[in-house]
Amino acid sequence: MEKFSAEYWNRQYLESKTGWDIGYISTPIKEFIDQLTDKSIKILVPGAGNAYEVEYLYKLGFTNTYFLDFSEHSIQNFLNRCPDFPTEQIISEDFFDHHGSYDLIIEQAFFSSIPPHMRNRFAAHISKLLNTDGKFVGLIFNHHFRFEGPPFGGTAEEYNVLFSKYFAIEIMETAYNSIKPRLGREFFILLRKLN
Repeated sequence: MEKFSAEYWNRQYLESKTGWDIGYISTPIKEFIDQLTDKSIKILVPGAGNAYEVEYLYKLGFTNTYFLDFSEHSIQNFLNRCPDFPTEQIISEDFFDHHGSYDLIIEQAFFSSIPPHMRNRFAAHISKLLNTDGKFVGLIFNHHFRFEGPPFGGTAEEYNVLFSKYFAIEIMETAYNSIKPRLGREFFILLRKLN
């Protein structure tokens, strides 16, 4: 089974190897969403997994929110919890094959699953998916791990080099309101697409 394939990720869900899944929306992302006022914006959550962010957004009235993941098991988990979510807004495909245009893309534990050699391709594709002045917002680890990932981490210096090609880095700072196991270990980022 190829690591990082849809089959690989389905197996992680089936075997409950989902250490990245905290079981609810993370506080930094919740607090960011809570200050959004335009509920008509088009939002994508890629690598959505169990998609607590999608659920939270949709229940708040952000009805133009899209779920993207290629794990059928994660999609079914989400639909079991949120059976009223519009199925036409669930996209079952590889992130790198996806085409669309969004005002906001939310990152929660997806970037850390991308091998470092694919990060430039990832950042370029995020930029391509964003509308003019679109934002990429979320949480990324602020350190490296002592094992072969996923998850994969990084440093501020590495991220600045990577993201500054495509984005104005408006915020990249250690999240003050992370969950306890990740406190001091992740950056909150807000990146605006360069036009």
